[in-house]
Amino acid sequence: MKDLLLITPPFTQLNTPYPATAYIKGFLNTKGISSFQSDLGIEVILSLFNKNTFQQLFDMAFSLDAIVSENCKRIYALRTDYLKTLDAVILFLQGKNDTLARQLCTDNFLPQASRFEQLDDLEWAFGNMGMQDKAKHLATLYLEDLSDFIVECIDPNFGFSRYAERLGRSANSFDELYNHLNEKSTFIDELTLKLLAKQLETIQPKLVCFSVPFPGNLYSAFRCAQFIKAKYPDVKIAMGGGFPNTELRSLTDVRVFEFFDFITLDDGELPLELVHQYVVNGEGELKRAFILENSKVVYKNDSLRQDYKQQDVGTPDYADLQLTNYISVIEIANPMHSLWSDGRWNKLTMAHGCYWGKCTFCDISLDYIKIYEPVAASILADRVETLMEQTGESGFHFVDEAAPPSLMKAFALEVLKRNLTITWWTNIRFEKNFTQDLCLLLKASGCIAVSGGLEVASDRLLKLIDKGVTVEQVAQVTRNFTEANIMVHSYLMYGYPTQTVQETVDSLEMVRQLFELGIIQSGFWHQFALTAHSPVGLHPEEYGVLPDLKSISFANNDIDFMDKTGVDHSKFSFGLTKSLFNFMHGIGFDMGLQEWFDFKIPPSNISADYIYNCLQQEIVLNTKSTAKIAWIGPMPSTAERVKKKKGVTWQQLVLTFHTKMDSYEITLDKDKGEWLLSALKLLKPENKPVSYGQLKKDYESQLRDFELFWYSKQVTGLRNQGLLVL
Repeated sequence: MKDLLLITPPFTQLNTPYPATAYIKGFLNTKGISSFQSDLGIEVILSLFNKNTFQQLFDMAFSLDAIVSENCKRIYALRTDYLKTLDAVILFLQGKNDTLARQLCTDNFLPQASRFEQLDDLEWAFGNMGMQDKAKHLATLYLEDLSDFIVECIDPNFGFSRYAERLGRSANSFDELYNHLNEKSTFIDELTLKLLAKQLETIQPKLVCFSVPFPGNLYSAFRCAQFIKAKYPDVKIAMGGGFPNTELRSLTDVRVFEFFDFITLDDGELPLELVHQYVVNGEGELKRAFILENSKVVYKNDSLRQDYKQQDVGTPDYADLQLTNYISVIEIANPMHSLWSDGRWNKLTMAHGCYWGKCTFCDISLDYIKIYEPVAASILADRVETLMEQTGESGFHFVDEAAPPSLMKAFALEVLKRNLTITWWTNIRFEKNFTQDLCLLLKASGCIAVSGGLEVASDRLLKLIDKGVTVEQVAQVTRNFTEANIMVHSYLMYGYPTQTVQETVDSLEMVRQLFELGIIQSGFWHQFALTAHSPVGLHPEEYGVLPDLKSISFANNDIDFMDKTGVDHSKFSFGLTKSLFNFMHGIGFDMGLQEWFDFKIPPSNISADYIYNCLQQEIVLNTKSTAKIAWIGPMPSTAERVKKKKGVTWQQLVLTFHTKMDSYEITLDKDKGEWLLSALKLLKPENKPVSYGQLKKDYESQLRDFELFWYSKQVTGLRNQGLLVL
C-alpha cells in the first residue's frame, strides 16, 4: 500500500519516461510520503505491440471490414510475417536482442509497407550509420507501418507519442471531450484500464495523481479518472502538469469535477503536499488548486507557505518505472534528431524557469518561465551521481527552458573535478557567452548536443521577438559548438506576426546556408501559434494581430488570430519541411529555393555567402583580467635541454603532452617552463578557479612581460589542447 499513485497517462515517449512523476516522487521522499509511480504509456505500448494482441487486432479489423486502403490490405496479407517477427523486434528495440540487427539489415526479413518507401531516398545515409542504428531505423519503419494499420482500422486517435490529441488541443469548451468520454471505450482504452486496475488493486492508494504534460495525454487521463470514480469511489484524484498549467487557468466547467477532485497549477511540490494533507484530514488549506465547492469551480490559494527552493525538492526518483522496457527508435537517419527517441536518458533540470524570460511568443507570464532559480553545480552533480547509481544509466537530458551558460560552465568543471563519465545534452539560447573555449569545456565534460531557438532567421523579427540574438551571432555560436564536436539542433519558426513572404524566403536561405556550412545538424520548423499567456497574446494590438477570442470554460491557451498583413503562412509548411528534411541529410543545397514550393515565391535578398561572411572574424588579442583560466589537458612529462648559440649557453625545459590521439611538445626557457608546469597544476578543475589577472600577477612576480609569454606560439598552441579562457 502507498498513499499516492503517480501516473503519466498514454502517451509521451517510447524511449524514456517523462520526468514529472520522478520529480514529484523524489520530493515526496523528502517528506516521508509513500508513493508509487507508473508510466502507463510504455505499459500500454508493450501490451499493444505483441504477437497475441496484434492477432486480435488483425481479426478485429477483418471482422469489421475496416481494411480499406491498399497499404493496410498489404499489411493484413503479410500478417503471418508481422506476427512472427513482432516480439523479436520489440526485444531488439529494448536492447535485449542485439544480434537481431544482422537479420533486420537483410532485405527479406521484415515485412515492408508504405513507410519503407522512403528507403530509396535514405539508402545513402546508411553508410554513415552503424549496423545497430540502421537496424533500429528499419525496425522503426516496421512499427510505423503497424501504427498506420491501427489508425486506419482500429483507432484513428492512436499515435506513439500522443492519444486523441485533437480532443485536448484548443478545447475552449469541454463538450466534445465530455461527449467522447460518454461513448464506449476503445480497444486501447480497455488495455489502459486493465493495467490501471491491476495497479489500483496492488497499491491501494488514497490519492491518484495524473501528470498531464501535453494535449495528447489529456483524454487518457480523463478516461482513467472516469474508471477510478466508477470502480473506486473512495479514492481521490488530482491532475497537474504542463497541460493544466498552461491551458486550464480559466477553468469553470463543473463537469470536469465528475472526474477529478483537485487540479493544481504551476510547481507541483507544495500544492500536492497540501492536497495530500487535505485528503488525509478531510480538510485544510490548499495552494493553486481548483476544487468543486457548492456546485461551483473554486480556485483555492489560501496557503501562505512559500514554494520550495530548488535545492530542497530532492533528487528525482525513477524507482517503480520499467526502465529496461523502454523502446529506442530512430525515425530518420540524423544523429542529432534521433536523440529525442533513441536511448534512455535521465531527465534533470539545471534551473527553474528561464534566465532570459523576454521572448514575445513564449508564456513568460507563467511561473514555470518567469521565476528563475538555478541549482548549484555541486547539487546538480550530486543528483547526477545518485541517478547513475539508481538507474545504471549515465546519459542525462537537462530539460531546461534555456540552460544558463554560467551554470553549464560550473557544472562542466564539477563533472571534471569529480572525474565522472557522463553523456549529456540540453536546450540553450544561442548567446555570445558560448565561446569556443566554453564549448570545448562542455565537450570535455560529456556534452554531445544542444538545441536552441533560432526561430525566425531575420534580424528584424528576432528584435521584434526580443530574442536577444542576431543571425550573425547564431552562426558564430553554432560554429563554436560544431567545432567542439557538439551537435546543434535549431528550432525554427515561420508566420510570426508581420512576417512578410520575402522574410520567409530569406529565412529559408539563411537556414540553407547554416546547414550547407555544417554548423547546424538538425532543425524543426513550426508555425507561430498565438498563446494566451505570451506578450503577443496579452497585447495583440502591439504586434498587428487580430485575435479571435472565444468564451472559455475549459482550455485556454492557443488562440485563433488574423495577421494584419493577410499572408497565408500555412502554405509554406510543406516546402519548408521538405527542404529542411533534405538539408538534414546533407542534400538539396544546390537546388533553387523555388523548387521546394508549388507556388511562386520571390528570389531571396540574402547573398549566397552571407553566413560564410558572418564567420570571418579577426582574432582579438585581449583577455579580460576577470576571465577564469582552466587547464583540462594532460599534465606533461618534462626533460631538460641545454641550448648553445653564439657562445651563449642556457637551459631549456621540454614539456611533452600525451593526448588520447597524439602527442606534442613545446620547448621553453627553463624558468618559464617551470612556471608553466606549476601553473597548469594550479589550473586543473579540481582546484579553486584562477583568473587571468591572478595568473598574470603570479607570473610577473617572478618573470617579465606576461602578455608576450601568453600570446607566444608555445602557449597559443596549448589553447588548442585544453588551456581555456572562460
